[in-house]
Amino acid sequence: MSDKFLNRRVLSIQSHVVHGYVGNKSATFPLQVLGFEVDAINSVQLSNHTGYGTIKGQVLTEKELAELFLGLESNNLLQCYTHLLTGYTGNASFLHRIAAIVTKLRQINPQLIYVCDPVMGDNGEMYVPENLLPIYRDEIVPLADIITPNQYEVELLTGKKISAESDVWSAVNWFHGRGVDTVVLSSSELGNENELRAFLSQKCGKRYTINIPRQGKDVSFTGTGDLFACLFLAHSHSTSDLGSAFEKTIASLQAVIKRTIELMPEDYLSGKRKITAQERELKLIQSKNEIENPVVILKAQQIVD
Repeated sequence: MSDKFLNRRVLSIQSHVVHGYVGNKSATFPLQVLGFEVDAINSVQLSNHTGYGTIKGQVLTEKELAELFLGLESNNLLQCYTHLLTGYTGNASFLHRIAAIVTKLRQINPQLIYVCDPVMGDNGEMYVPENLLPIYRDEIVPLADIITPNQYEVELLTGKKISAESDVWSAVNWFHGRGVDTVVLSSSELGNENELRAFLSQKCGKRYTINIPRQGKDVSFTGTGDLFACLFLAHSHSTSDLGSAFEKTIASLQAVIKRTIELMPEDYLSGKRKITAQERELKLIQSKNEIENPVVILKAQQIVD
């Protein structure tokens, strides 16, 4: 087996919750199942995600992030990393520090792959401070090899509304023009009724789409974007066929959601009451087999100009 598959270690800088699956909790287990070592730095440490009524916890500062990174550097550990994965960041100085970390890691390993999930908002609502947007746009995006925004985040970064598929390809060209090799639009509202539509574009010109059936009537799942980013990191590392990596990512994501719904209480499924935040937590552990061995049902359609 080649070194490419033996030496796989991700530095993951994302949020952390004690209960539930978002950020590093959503990414670590799937990456480990798929053969990656994961070193996690928590941008925030919270009791639970924002779907609950009360949240308690701490926010990591830029100074604390720098101190942790210095400890890794002082012990000559930075050369271990093949990948950097970043997700939720809550303040501007922290995000500036991430840019410096990418630069430092690339000095040590020019082959490092940086996967950026620019977590800023969804469904037309921005849930991070607005001053993060220009930092993502001007500093972080040009450093990324792979970026996995949702539709709203693409609109924020490009400053352009996405109303048709042509708008998507125009937007991905904006990212490619800033040096991003692979752009994966993890979800959009451009699918048919009861479907989402995902898009993938490579700088070399290859483009793919997948229509994704919506699962769970009137249920929103927290952590799916984090799960998507880590799955795509893993599968894109293992193949040069990113259309296949795209399919496997969505296959596992859909399987996790399906398993989550199957394990919801019967009185919710029969329509007798609403689902609680705890009951709609992603069932990652129960979906280990589907994460490790995704069964591809939804095929990627390659777009040929």
